[in-house]
Amino acid sequence: MKKSLLLLAVASMAPSLFSQTSPSATTGPLVTVAIRERTNATQWFAATPTAEVYGHQDSLLRLSLTQRIRKVDYMLDLGQSAELALPTDAVSPIAAQGQLGLGGTYYAANNSNAYPAAASFRQGFLRYHFHEDGGAARIGRFEFFEGQEMSAKAPSLRWLQTNRVAQRLVGNFGFSNGQRSFDGMDVKLGGAAWDVTAMAGRVTQGVFNTNANPELNVDIQYLSFSRYLNQHLLVRGFGVGYHDGRTGITKTDNRTATARALDHTNIRIGTYGGDIVAAIPTGKTTVDFVLWGAGQSGRWGVLDHSAGAIAVEGGIKLNTVASMPWFRGGHFRSTGDDNPNDGKHNTFFQMLPTPRVYARDPFYNLMNSTDTFVQMIDNPSKKIEIRSDLHFLQLTSKQDFWYQGGGAFDNKVFGYTGRPSNGNASFSSLFDISTDYAITPQVSLTAYYAHAYGKTVIATIYPRNRDSNYGYFELNYKFQKHL
Repeated sequence: MKKSLLLLAVASMAPSLFSQTSPSATTGPLVTVAIRERTNATQWFAATPTAEVYGHQDSLLRLSLTQRIRKVDYMLDLGQSAELALPTDAVSPIAAQGQLGLGGTYYAANNSNAYPAAASFRQGFLRYHFHEDGGAARIGRFEFFEGQEMSAKAPSLRWLQTNRVAQRLVGNFGFSNGQRSFDGMDVKLGGAAWDVTAMAGRVTQGVFNTNANPELNVDIQYLSFSRYLNQHLLVRGFGVGYHDGRTGITKTDNRTATARALDHTNIRIGTYGGDIVAAIPTGKTTVDFVLWGAGQSGRWGVLDHSAGAIAVEGGIKLNTVASMPWFRGGHFRSTGDDNPNDGKHNTFFQMLPTPRVYARDPFYNLMNSTDTFVQMIDNPSKKIEIRSDLHFLQLTSKQDFWYQGGGAFDNKVFGYTGRPSNGNASFSSLFDISTDYAITPQVSLTAYYAHAYGKTVIATIYPRNRDSNYGYFELNYKFQKHL
């Protein structure tokens, strides 16, 4: 079987460039230098008078120091984020049109600065290991990825776990330049076949704001149980408590602007769910299956909140073909709110995810969303992975919004935007393709292109051009050395 390119294929969208695991024995300090340079090109949906075609540059440098001393390890991780040549006209004066792509979002989030830059303390923690086979407690500032409590050894199962389960609800928003960390504590118990993880933390600023140092009045509590039923089948149950105490910020939902402006009550939501992930070799093929689901209850400010979401996916990998092509498809559906005036909030809330894992062209997310998709993954060589997706997108409720974003990232805005559906549900189709090339173990390149075919929802907001194009070219470099 060809060596998996998992870490390279998802480096720009999912886990940190720095491992969340620790050395297994006492070692000298390990220095890691990681550089990510991404050149973006955007043609956003168009409506006069605002321009919508531009390019900009993301630049990210991270330096870390890690060491294991007997039963204790530590990490110190610093980051330098910079945006270059952000468009100054990619925020529309018309509220419904909003920020015209990622360039406009970065510009608005950094005080209308076209060249924002900041150094940030990304991670700094101590971790105590109870025993060598598993179990540890960590305290400090760290990144957290729900759904990756256990790392599958089989490449196909690990790809599914990382790309189709993890970070739907909580992640580091690794695709963004500011990214996300948590100040808190987590505890892991378990062994080779099972894991219990508990975590409590307050989210930091970051994501689109290049200054990732301050802490926000937003916190989560997380508990999960994961178990291998066999080496090809992994199950997990989880619960997440979410609290947003930023009472001075207007919430994003489908109520009137006046009703939202008067709501200064905290958000408190519980999310409970589970998933099953399987990748089963059957001789000449590997058959995969993913089932994920979650329900929510609690309070959305002054409103009662209840919502849910489900994903069902499957695929087949042709093991006897040289490039091992993998064909997959699936369906996702989350609830939307059908009545903005009934005192209830029924839009599924994604909390603090890494949205680009599930929306590679991130003009949408998993809120009030119905997504039927097919995808193909192919490895023409050990160093190259090609992936292409085709999505058919609808709004679940035509009385709710088209939502975009990935959660709280500063104290100025809510973290999600909502555009009116104008009574329509037909949203968009999306085609994309990416190529990941591992030049050396230290250097990789990624090229990505997406075209969105806007339907009625988009056409009513952007009548001049309902289609969009987005692409980028990315260079990743990683250097490690023991002192």
